[in-house]
Amino acid sequence: MARRTPLPKICIALGFTDVNSLLSHATQEVESGESFLEFRLDYLPQPMDGVKAMRRFLEKHPEVCLLATCRRHQNHGRFNGSIEEQLRILDAAVEAGASAVDVEIESAEGLNTGLEPLRGKTTLIISFHNFSGTPAVEAVLRRMMRIPADGYKLVTTARKPSDNYRVLSVGRSNPRTPLVLLAMTEMGLATRVLSTVFGGMFTYAAPNSAEGTASGQINARLLRHLYRIDKFSRSAKIYGVIADPIRHSISPAVHNRAFQSKRMDAVYLPFLVHPPQLKDFITLAEKLPVTGFSVTIPHKQKILRYLDIVEPLARRIGAVNTVWRKAGKWRGANTDVEGVLAPLKKRITLAKSSILVVGNGGAARGAAFALSDAGSKVSIVGRNPDRVRALAKASGAEPLVRDQLSSLHFDALVHCTPIGMHPHTGECFFNGRIPAEVVFDMVYNPMETLLLRHAKEQGKVVVSGIQMFLEQAAHQFQIWTGEQAPRPVMEKAALEALASHTDPFSTAYNK
Repeated sequence: MARRTPLPKICIALGFTDVNSLLSHATQEVESGESFLEFRLDYLPQPMDGVKAMRRFLEKHPEVCLLATCRRHQNHGRFNGSIEEQLRILDAAVEAGASAVDVEIESAEGLNTGLEPLRGKTTLIISFHNFSGTPAVEAVLRRMMRIPADGYKLVTTARKPSDNYRVLSVGRSNPRTPLVLLAMTEMGLATRVLSTVFGGMFTYAAPNSAEGTASGQINARLLRHLYRIDKFSRSAKIYGVIADPIRHSISPAVHNRAFQSKRMDAVYLPFLVHPPQLKDFITLAEKLPVTGFSVTIPHKQKILRYLDIVEPLARRIGAVNTVWRKAGKWRGANTDVEGVLAPLKKRITLAKSSILVVGNGGAARGAAFALSDAGSKVSIVGRNPDRVRALAKASGAEPLVRDQLSSLHFDALVHCTPIGMHPHTGECFFNGRIPAEVVFDMVYNPMETLLLRHAKEQGKVVVSGIQMFLEQAAHQFQIWTGEQAPRPVMEKAALEALASHTDPFSTAYNK
């Protein structure tokens, strides 16, 4: 029979359709240092085979805590039996050594007899899942707490950024209730990282070498080594990056490593924010609260309407990439300016150079104003002629259309669009001749874009977007913390992240 023991902070969710795969992945997780595993018995054609596997596994690894789950298909599981059969399987799992069992609220409410006999032998967790959205969570918790248990697992689906706070806030408003609080989907990643500091018993992670059992699960290696959930405290400062899409961003790898090197109590998260949800994100940022955040595509211009104070240059540019909160006010700056100027200064004399800016969005605005202020003769080309003309007029540049480029040549070219960015790496703004001697691509993932590859083939001097990224990131770090950025640490983290193609939701994280 299982022993009662405090449960570790990370539970690895293992859902496999055959026992050999289940045991193989469980063994891999234990060998990598994990000590709390969920066996999803309902994934197996014969769940009792999983119970037998649990017994064999615990004979070899008695130090490991196992959570047994056999969710019925009516409740988005895979078990087709009755509630009584479900409980018999879970009872057998307890006899085999399970440290905890998960019973969904629908099954618990459908029993003619209570769960006290099961609870008397192990840690009983009552779970609720909503796969369509985030309902009134306090009402859900009251419903669950009608059934005596050792913990209550409340899982919703994040459809907007503020859903993260709605779920996490339950922990702070019910500090004496043992809870597991999570929001599924990519948008709910913050809950998976922050839930334990908001009072959650533990969080779930995908195995390191396979898919997880729920949308938005990330692996334990990311939770431990990138987000360091065992290291930051309840009073940690929360930072992040907002974007759509967000998976390509290496900012979490870079800033979290910088915080780690400075021994700061802080964490930096990726926030997926769709264009209509910017105001909703500000609501989340104020409530968590978020201390500062990076802004990238497509929010650099629209974020201005939600800021109380904007630095003059950023206001003139009309784009912000760095936001922080001070004295209760949201403040904005544009560190992309130094990100553009610093790499080019090493290669050309800006005041004597002709420079072509490709693009008409927030990044292009920063480049156009910065280069014009530095004395360069700036020309702008892009896919939207009206926006190109408007930006050229505002920044004192010359507007061009693509057809004109065949007869023109520039000292440098700064590419400021997402064309060629992962996962669309086969795209390039220029199909043939590149009309400049120095080619600077702001896209940093991949590090060598198709544009830079063509530029090399044409004998050009190339500047990777990683140089701009690191420059602007270092300035962000200094604004947020008041300390000098650990540049060598940040550069190493960026290169490692790009080399491993780090994706917050990938199972192939090998840092």
